[in-house]
Amino acid sequence: MVPEEKICVIGAGNMGEALAGGIIAGGLARPEDITVHDIRKERLDHFRDTLHVGVSEEIGAAVEGSATVILAVKPQNMEEVLKEMTDAAAGRLIISIAAGVTLGFMEGILGDKARVIRVMPNTPALIGEGAAALAGGRNASESDIATACRIFDSVGMTVVVEEKLIDAVTGLSGSGPAYGFIIIDALAQAGVNQGLEAEDALKLAAQTMLGAAKLCLRGDRTPAQLTDMVTSPGGTTIEGIKALRAGKIEKTLAAAVEAATRRSKELGRR
Repeated sequence: MVPEEKICVIGAGNMGEALAGGIIAGGLARPEDITVHDIRKERLDHFRDTLHVGVSEEIGAAVEGSATVILAVKPQNMEEVLKEMTDAAAGRLIISIAAGVTLGFMEGILGDKARVIRVMPNTPALIGEGAAALAGGRNASESDIATACRIFDSVGMTVVVEEKLIDAVTGLSGSGPAYGFIIIDALAQAGVNQGLEAEDALKLAAQTMLGAAKLCLRGDRTPAQLTDMVTSPGGTTIEGIKALRAGKIEKTLAAAVEAATRRSKELGRR
């Protein structure tokens, strides 16, 4: 993607705002080269006033003037949106973040030549720390995939997977922030039980999880190796780990991912 390419964002919700802001901050497009469409005038006013992007209440006009179209709409609204933009979408790259909406469904409405990419992002994209996985449709080129990766890298990090794995992504990283919030809250409450002030305990718990995650993402050691780094025989950490494993934390987290993945598959079949 080059700065002069125009981008359209359909849907002026929180994720649409995060993506538009990330695209601008990452230098992928100038504000004047982004057009946002939504049926809510107050949201369009917000985008215009805060991000200084173009806005349009007419979906066809917004799509026709763009090379890349990001569909940041609710899954239940996707069919209607696709039908409204079908004529204008010809030749454009279409990127969808609607959960459960398959590539085949979108291609079936937009036509055999549609260039479509499906993305499963997560909510930390709102602060530029998202994790997204994307799968390309049958007509999406390597260049199209690269464009989508740059867009979602602007609000975090991205991996490319086969579409059949999107449900697993949903169960892991799509739903995963909630698992992290529960763990952080539990650690903070445990700290309070041991005498810490609630505010201090929450800061310590959240920052500890953030630091642990960054060490993992550095990539020079596996999580098991990093665990060994902070665990000494007869020390405090090994006692804490014993308690975690007695509570079957690994099995509990695996069950959470499995259950969320299963539900994602169920929703996708509707």
